[in-house]
Amino acid sequence: MSVKDGKDFLYLIWKAEESRKQYIIGQLTKNGQYEFQYCEEAQDAIADGFTPLFCFRELDKVYKDEKLFPVFSCRLPDKKRKDIGDILKKYGMDEYDEYMLLKRSGARLPIDSLEFIDPILETDGKMTRIFFMAGVRHYLGCDGEECNDTLEITRGDEVFLKREPKNAYDSCAVQILNVLGKVLGYVPRYYSKGVCKLLKDGKKITCHIYNVDKSKNCNECIKVIMSIY
Repeated sequence: MSVKDGKDFLYLIWKAEESRKQYIIGQLTKNGQYEFQYCEEAQDAIADGFTPLFCFRELDKVYKDEKLFPVFSCRLPDKKRKDIGDILKKYGMDEYDEYMLLKRSGARLPIDSLEFIDPILETDGKMTRIFFMAGVRHYLGCDGEECNDTLEITRGDEVFLKREPKNAYDSCAVQILNVLGKVLGYVPRYYSKGVCKLLKDGKKITCHIYNVDKSKNCNECIKVIMSIY
């Protein structure tokens, strides 16, 4: 879990339709009560097309509630669903817990570009993160088309991380390479700062391909599991 100062954190990510850039627009915390507030990147996201959530119109306000905000809980499957046991099993859960399900599922919907992620707040201790590799359309030789004819990547393949400090868009950019040193894509921007620091500090990190589905769009075709020791 991402705990800091006694609070468990989740970041709310928004992806711009035009620029395809991902912004950390807000943070949700839990410590006896729930709190939501926008992050600094919300202003940049607004300039890129983001509209503040209807129930959270004020950018500088900290919103508080004893229960999980309805705008977030409604993104989760109903606990009364007949297949809820299978859904919980999918996310390694024994019982229904709204916050934990939000954390593990990301609560993505097809109607918008919002997603919750478990952030990297501290770089000490063991942790595991699973994420979709960013930027693959530019490196697999498909540009979003003829996906089945691209570079062969298989579940379980080990991949490697390499900092790219001269990246024009993100000085904390981290490349993901295969065993031959070919760039496959990048660590998503919302994790790049934390992973960059882990690499600088010499932490042991192992990464493997968690899933490959070339029938999905380029944002979701390759999933990586990263373990930090």
